[in-house]
Amino acid sequence: MIRIVIAEDQQMLRGALTSLLQLEEDIEVVAQVANGKDALDMIEHHQPDICLLDIEIPMMTGLQVAAQIRHRQWPCKIMIVTTFARPGYLQKATEMQVDGYLLKDEPIDTLVDAIRKVMKGEKVISPELAVALFQHEENPLTEREREVLRLVKQGKSTRQIAQVLFLTTGTIRNYLSAAIQKMEANSRQQAIIKAEEKGWI
Repeated sequence: MIRIVIAEDQQMLRGALTSLLQLEEDIEVVAQVANGKDALDMIEHHQPDICLLDIEIPMMTGLQVAAQIRHRQWPCKIMIVTTFARPGYLQKATEMQVDGYLLKDEPIDTLVDAIRKVMKGEKVISPELAVALFQHEENPLTEREREVLRLVKQGKSTRQIAQVLFLTTGTIRNYLSAAIQKMEANSRQQAIIKAEEKGWI
């Protein structure tokens, strides 16, 4: 029996997915949750064979849950499901050596087949997502620019970032300005969103 934990914040989709998978004689959904924190708790509690994680779930993203599974060296295989073919997400998932990466609009038969393949030790990826990976762009941001954007994302002000990095506020503004320009963004927040989507921070 293949034991699965599902993490998906859309209740209707989560329920439908659970019901359809339960129809398979060799699959059992041992837990279904709506956020990343609960997913981690349920994976620790049930020790499933596979966790099926949506990327954009509250509290902890699917990728953050995957990172914790790898860090704790749990044997659970990781399958990511997503609505968007974003190269940044796929790049991070590849770096974490997830076992499956599928688009949500795949037929249920494709998902069931992928689950069985993953259990046999195979890696599975949706063709559209594979194309996105090959279109991966080079990161134009310097390490310092990435560092500054990450600190802004944490909610730190220009002055606080200057203190953390032992630089002047003027220098921090210059790094931010350069990063915003490279991201072709209108604000620091938009630059962060774009950089995250591409997997650059």
